[in-house]
Amino acid sequence: MGPVLDRQGLLVQRAQWKQQGLTVVFTNGCYDLLHPGHLRLLELARELGDRLIVGINSDDGVRRLKGPQRPILPETERAELLASLAAVDAVTIFDEETPAELLAMLQPDILVKGADWAHWIAGRDVVEAAGGKVLALPVEPEFSTTDLVRRILELND
Repeated sequence: MGPVLDRQGLLVQRAQWKQQGLTVVFTNGCYDLLHPGHLRLLELARELGDRLIVGINSDDGVRRLKGPQRPILPETERAELLASLAAVDAVTIFDEETPAELLAMLQPDILVKGADWAHWIAGRDVVEAAGGKVLALPVEPEFSTTDLVRRILELND
């Protein structure tokens, strides 16, 4: 199980991995309700490098993005679930609008997002300026947290 790290702890861990010559992949999202689409994307991302860091939006950040009814699960629980996955080596929570500031500090070797965000990948400029790669991975269209929440609500009507 990967740890849930604050920003300082994550920077220390990143420095160790860099010193060891390991390729670090970063992805981010809300991960409000974990579903198979998330799992498959995280597994694909992990295959691209030696370590995978997942940044999750804070509860306030999710509300700003998704509205007042979200998140379903609080940030600590979302982080714990992600950290328990074999594909994930570290999780951190960020409160900024985008992870660009975090990416500037971490300088991952590879930044990954789902192809549904290919039109705008926050932090692309920062990662590419540091010599890293940015990739949009395919997503499975039948999986989305918004659709999952809608289905749950419909079942309760």
